[in-house]
Amino acid sequence: LIHFYKRKERMPGLHGKVCVVTGAARGIGRGIALQLGEAGATVYITGRTEKNLTECVEEIKNRGGKGIPVIMDHSNDADIQTLFERVDKEQNGQLDILVNNAYAGVSLIDKSSGKKFFETDPVEQWDVINGVGLRNHYICATLASRMMVKRQQGLIVNISSFGGLKYLFNVAYGIGKAAVDRMAADCAVELKKQNVTFISLWPGPVKTEYIQENILNANKNDGSPASLQSAKMFAKGETIECAGRAIIHLANDKNVLKKTGRILQTCDLAREYGFTDIDGKVPLDTRSLGTALSRAGWSGLAEYVPDCIRFPLWMIHFMSYKF
Repeated sequence: LIHFYKRKERMPGLHGKVCVVTGAARGIGRGIALQLGEAGATVYITGRTEKNLTECVEEIKNRGGKGIPVIMDHSNDADIQTLFERVDKEQNGQLDILVNNAYAGVSLIDKSSGKKFFETDPVEQWDVINGVGLRNHYICATLASRMMVKRQQGLIVNISSFGGLKYLFNVAYGIGKAAVDRMAADCAVELKKQNVTFISLWPGPVKTEYIQENILNANKNDGSPASLQSAKMFAKGETIECAGRAIIHLANDKNVLKKTGRILQTCDLAREYGFTDIDGKVPLDTRSLGTALSRAGWSGLAEYVPDCIRFPLWMIHFMSYKF
């Protein structure tokens, strides 16, 4: 009984809330949608693959929630406009949470791995990676904000990553993630007086379907030191639903506006709000000295480092110092 009480206390509800999660057919978006739906929210989930969206809606229903599939292309401005007009009409102007997660650049990043930016097609790289992953986020944030400002409340979450701070994958990816983080910071300035919170959320390594199929699958891992190290890191990664738990807690935090404009990490939010991932594990602490040592190949030494030794946020900030 005590365990049940604590579990329910850690996971507050979202009954009566209306959410939009973009790019929810697979990966982190799907996991977030499942968590928000399970918490009682009405969740509009977007994507291009009808089969995947239908399966996600069915699982949300099995968990007691309500999912509404929207088959669309986030690179099409008309589709984006239609999405928010539909939500506005069907929900009488109510929109409580927007999660900007849609991303179309994964396969291109994988395809161009190892190539310098000047060795690739610049238009293809920019448009594929940042057309949906950045431009679309801005459009969605604008349309969602118009609804939220009218009601003087709301939460917008941009899903981002460490790539916004330091080089990761390729140039276009880093530019996009840095811009997504800056979008949250600057939009927050103009939304704060309207009681609308806008944050950027960094999950840790996430065991998405793609990662499990291509990185954690021993048959596809080429056995190189880099691949083996990557597999080791992702083996300790978050499930696709962990970020959803973080968002639920943010949405229920009466003081969430104090966090507006900031970059927040799932591992820090788990420590603050006291929740675990759906597998019962605490999310990998990406600020831990032990984690850093392990990534650098010093896994033996990392085992002796106490979990309490963490990099302060100011130190992480100055990792991107450009002056």
